[in-house]
Amino acid sequence: MKVLEFPLAKITLAFLLGILIAFYIHPNPKLVFGLLFISLALLAVLFFGSKTNQNTKFCFSTLSYFASFLIGMSSLIIQTDSFQKNNYSNFNAAFEKEHNITLILREKLKNSMYNERYIALVQTIDNKNYSGRILLNIPKNTTSKSFGIGTMVSIKGNLQKNKRPDNPNQFDYSSYLNSKQIYAQLYANSENIKISPEPQKDIWFYIAKINSRIIHNLEKSHFNNSALAVATALILGQRQDISPEIIQDYQYAGAVHILSVSGLHVGFIFLFLNFILKPIPNTRKGSFIKLTILLTSLFFFALLAGLSPSIVRSVVMFSFVAIGLHLRRSVNIYHTLLVSILLILLFQAYFLFDVGFQLSYLAVFFIVWFQPILASYWKPKNKILKYCWDILTVSFAAQIGTLPLSLYYFHQFPGLFFITNLAVIPLLSIIMFLGVVVMSFAAMGFTAFWLTKPLEWSILLLNKIINTIASFEQFIIKDIPFNFVLLSFSYVLIISTIIWLKKPHFNKLVFVLISIITLQLAFLFNQWHIQNQEEWIVFNSKRKTLIVQRHGNEVCLYANDSASAKNKMLNSYLVGNFSHIQKQESLSHTAYFKGNKILILDSIGIFPKNANPDIVLLTQTPKINLERMLLSLKPKLVIADGSNYKYILKQWKLSCEKQKIPFHATAEKGFYKLN
Repeated sequence: MKVLEFPLAKITLAFLLGILIAFYIHPNPKLVFGLLFISLALLAVLFFGSKTNQNTKFCFSTLSYFASFLIGMSSLIIQTDSFQKNNYSNFNAAFEKEHNITLILREKLKNSMYNERYIALVQTIDNKNYSGRILLNIPKNTTSKSFGIGTMVSIKGNLQKNKRPDNPNQFDYSSYLNSKQIYAQLYANSENIKISPEPQKDIWFYIAKINSRIIHNLEKSHFNNSALAVATALILGQRQDISPEIIQDYQYAGAVHILSVSGLHVGFIFLFLNFILKPIPNTRKGSFIKLTILLTSLFFFALLAGLSPSIVRSVVMFSFVAIGLHLRRSVNIYHTLLVSILLILLFQAYFLFDVGFQLSYLAVFFIVWFQPILASYWKPKNKILKYCWDILTVSFAAQIGTLPLSLYYFHQFPGLFFITNLAVIPLLSIIMFLGVVVMSFAAMGFTAFWLTKPLEWSILLLNKIINTIASFEQFIIKDIPFNFVLLSFSYVLIISTIIWLKKPHFNKLVFVLISIITLQLAFLFNQWHIQNQEEWIVFNSKRKTLIVQRHGNEVCLYANDSASAKNKMLNSYLVGNFSHIQKQESLSHTAYFKGNKILILDSIGIFPKNANPDIVLLTQTPKINLERMLLSLKPKLVIADGSNYKYILKQWKLSCEKQKIPFHATAEKGFYKLN
């Protein structure tokens, strides 16, 4: 790969490695900063010293990569809020009792079933200054009109630390929030909320006002609600109003990336702005005016779209393209990619752990690297055929580049993605151009029928096309088991294959064959590892008992409800462990696993006095005197699953503590596993 021969590529890789090491290992900040200072000092000595000596050049290069590695670590440490002394995560008392907490609402999220959700900035706790981001949940019955971005609210409550997943292989929302530097949630009661009459009027306040004005004016013009939700996602990056059904259609059709503002959208806007600015002459002054308007428009668009990782990446990249056009120099796309990732992560290191950011860069890299190879296999002379072939090759290059990562995160593959792109991209270009014009006029209060209706009809047509493609569910491959080992070796195979296709050679073909064998060995090792596992798990499931006993990839499900086999949390567990349900049995009062006798008590609460169990599992809130039962049976462990009423768990916990018997409530600690 020639791109790896660039010194900038090696510096970028060292920088990325530094961020990853700092994120997962948590090094001592003083040690990192000390080593960085020493390495920079040595670099300065070598730079001003002899430059002709080969040993000096080698030392300078090696030290440059090491300094880049340390800069990556330092960037993440500096941007980690929990290292700041006044961050609320360092105030343990905030999680133990109620406090008066003052917050500023920063970002509106998609509502849950019962709450409106916001990202909020902590200002004070009990009138003492603190900082940090939290996830704020406000009941829907509260007057929502008052809660605009920038609103300052005072709430009496206690912060709750992010909870680990309740069940195995479930999406780790706690880790997701931590990667966003949100370390706690706050559930507010409507009676304990006081709203300040004066909001904080910063740039986010005015951006939110513009967005609200656009949406309000389009709603007044009787713009279709479902079309408006998609339009605001495409242009303004606001996805919280899109219905779950529409999102599912886009996922099944392989077009969910369309709903997240990214390079595709910024590219359309870039072309549109260039078209509008064509009348400006290409003199030195005219070129500078064009560049200024382009950069200002792109960054304003990024602000309107919420500065998501993918939009920041796209705007930075197209800004470099615009600067290259202004300087009349050809832009090396690899250099542009490397410089953009360095600049973005230098100021926002946590973007590296955003799924959208990862998929976005991979898609662009493989389009740039692999698409020309695919395009070279056929060069149609017909313009329509060439346009369709270009869309197909771009789609395949992006899909191949992102496939392993998509399988790792989402475990599904939309088989009709190429048809979706052929049908949607031409229409999307029209929608983007119309959308920019319509929303620009809507911000000024002009929403004439002849202006808004073409955009509305275009989006409704887009939704109809997506819905039609998504309806062919037989082409959607779901629940594909895929782990990090398979992810890594899949990319080794893909990269080695592209290197061979680019310039076929026997040695490269050998490397491809070795990659195939290595991937197969990784799959076989994974299967062997799974087959040698045995575990017995009590899931945390509300209102029902769900127990799984797994031997290798065969699962026996114990539940009284036949619908439990289709449970989402169970499905996540099966996919994560490359397993399937071999049989389902009704719950019995006794179970055995690896020499442990397990007594299961249901709502009736009847048990034999001579049972002598090792473990007692309490389900459906059994009517028993727990202390008397513990004295009689003397178990080694008591488990209470999610089917029990929460009010009684504290009593049971106290009874177990009195008898010095461990107590595990799944509602508090999550699932319980024996292995």
